[in-house]
Amino acid sequence: MILRANCKINLGLDILRKREDGFHDLETVMIPVPELYDIIEISRISAQGVTFHTEGLTMDCPPEENICIKAFQLMHNRYGIEGVAIRLIKQVPFGAGLGGGSSDATTIIKAIDSLFELQLSEAELIDCAAALGSDTAFFVRNTPQLCTGRGEIMVPFEIDLSGLILVLIKPNEGVSTREAYAGVRPHVPHTPLATRLQQPITAWQNLITNDFEPHIFAAHPTIRKAKEQLLSAGALYASMSGSGSTVFGLFDDLQKAHTITTPYIYRL
Repeated sequence: MILRANCKINLGLDILRKREDGFHDLETVMIPVPELYDIIEISRISAQGVTFHTEGLTMDCPPEENICIKAFQLMHNRYGIEGVAIRLIKQVPFGAGLGGGSSDATTIIKAIDSLFELQLSEAELIDCAAALGSDTAFFVRNTPQLCTGRGEIMVPFEIDLSGLILVLIKPNEGVSTREAYAGVRPHVPHTPLATRLQQPITAWQNLITNDFEPHIFAAHPTIRKAKEQLLSAGALYASMSGSGSTVFGLFDDLQKAHTITTPYIYRL
């Protein structure tokens, strides 16, 4: 079985409050990016356990710590499944705020469900994915979702970005989740994100914010400059995705989009 594990971007990211369990309540709209994806080949094998092979981008962790292995282990512990071989061709930048690792993990959960004929419900798949991270559950549905809680509580969100050009810039530095949350200042905005997103995209730049940006931009000027570059090139809206370090711009002019030097330019 060969599958594509696509990434996502965040339209707005409000950090509302810190919870007693140490996590934060947030509100964001996640949008899938179908054209930027990892390739996962997974199959059943006669031996017990998991074999794991990676190609493409060099990973920033030992293979045994990869979230793909954690996804297998979770499914083994919950459902007793045994014997899979996983080949990951990594194309989505990591430490980027694009959810590439989360997408890989959820794709493996869904693949195991199919390979072993577990016939799990959507709710069960979401519960499995959510056990591995804050944005993993999104990839069960993989459609625009208004995400709350840690990111695992989802409501479908209608938004039409068709015809726009998405440009991604991934600076040569990463931002850890720990760093991102260490400097955040939670607050509840006067107007909910979903309401603000109803405004025309030309009004978003002053309305749709990412609460990670202020302290991350202060610590990483290269990321701030990437956002400024997108706006200077004519992006209708530009923002950092998730906890960074990727920034994205939405353009309505392909020629303007191609003034940005990046391999990541896609039509939505």
